[in-house]
Amino acid sequence: MTNHLRRILTSLATLLVAGHAFAYEAGWMQIQTAGTTPDAPMTTVALYYPTMAAQRAIVMGPFALDVAIGGKPVDKVKALILLSHGIGGSELGHSVLAQSLARNGYLVAALRHPGDNWQDRSLIEKSPERYFDERPRQASRVIDAILANPAWKDRIATDSQGPRVGALGHSAGGYTVLALAGARPDLSRMKQHCLAEASEDPIFCGMGRSGDAMQPLPTATLSLKDERVRAIVAMAPTGVLLSAESLATVRTATMIYEAEFDRFLVPRFHAEWVASNLPAPNLHRVPNAWHFAFMDVPSMSIPSPDGDVAADPPGFDRNAFLKQIAVEITAFFDKNLL
Repeated sequence: MTNHLRRILTSLATLLVAGHAFAYEAGWMQIQTAGTTPDAPMTTVALYYPTMAAQRAIVMGPFALDVAIGGKPVDKVKALILLSHGIGGSELGHSVLAQSLARNGYLVAALRHPGDNWQDRSLIEKSPERYFDERPRQASRVIDAILANPAWKDRIATDSQGPRVGALGHSAGGYTVLALAGARPDLSRMKQHCLAEASEDPIFCGMGRSGDAMQPLPTATLSLKDERVRAIVAMAPTGVLLSAESLATVRTATMIYEAEFDRFLVPRFHAEWVASNLPAPNLHRVPNAWHFAFMDVPSMSIPSPDGDVAADPPGFDRNAFLKQIAVEITAFFDKNLL
């Protein structure tokens, strides 16, 4: 099937779904989950879930949500989807995708990664040796908390394998969900890559020279895999540090997106490296897209090492694209979790 025909069929599928009313509206609430120790800070988690309550437009900082705040959840949800943002990001930055999943019957738990968010960079600045270990562990602890929460645990559909759980992540969040699926970091790969390819992957490798988590650090020795996670979607993932050997062992259902003109994480070193080493490659290239195409469009300029997070290449319609991949991602989770 040609790329042109595939795009036509995808557009038709999007229009078909859009032509039908969603079964639910998107509810929203914020909760706090416990840290690793009694004195550790709590983790902020935004929950998006199906509800029959009426939603309305709500502005939260640079992002606009269409949700029913505090709306009563429906009795059963299809599955729990853990959502992991990118470096320095926010639990609100992928609300379009989270809301669409909620309207289609999913509970989405979008965490604000402790020590790696727009307010707090302490993990990567003060403890970079823990960065690639701690991010997946933070995600797993949120899954622990939701599955133990009396308000939610009985609402999440189960089968013979237990509760149905998936994960969705962008950039460093893409790495995070790949680690949950069993991929393992080898930080010596990252060092070697930036010694050899810094001019070809300059933003990623430039972060190391400024003191971010690019310093040569000990390789993780313990598995970061979360056996409960059955399907993942990694959007423009940080991938160069993942070992080929570990990627080859991933059996979790996986879908990878790459942005064609990604300068932050150049695809051939990251998304394509990941896909080329998975036993079942499932790579989708997004034409004429930059790295932040997978995020909601903020209402204000947000600077990044790759320019304004709100900017797109000429001719790229981010809002239309987000609606399209919301359909694709929902279909992927429906196929692999239900």
